[in-house]
Amino acid sequence: MNTIEAKVKEIQSVENLNIVKFDFHKTTLIMMSLELNKDVKIESKIKLSTKSTHIGIAKSFNGDISYSNQLKAKIINIDNGKLLSSVTVKVYDSLLESIITKESCQKMNLQVGETITVFIEANELSILEILND
Repeated sequence: MNTIEAKVKEIQSVENLNIVKFDFHKTTLIMMSLELNKDVKIESKIKLSTKSTHIGIAKSFNGDISYSNQLKAKIINIDNGKLLSSVTVKVYDSLLESIITKESCQKMNLQVGETITVFIEANELSILEILND
């Protein structure tokens, strides 16, 4: 499980649908949720989580895409298995792991030290913990 610490900067709610925007090192992350803990408020410090299989990777990405969360990252490790590859990246002070097919990893010729773009859909982010005292 990947985690990122961020601060709530905006909450939009219509009926039971919530769009929450977070500040993560002056980058906006967006989460879509059907349920929102009543203790989540503007300025709340939050630990967000996402699964490794929910993080996409693009190399030399240039264009429009529907993924709300796009972050530049540096590859720090690649572990190739028989079918899957675990790609560990650093985004600011956070380490994230993306699990992709080995075929995709090889097709993109991913290399340690490269800067890539990671993608996380808004519905794949969730609040793991409220960090406020």
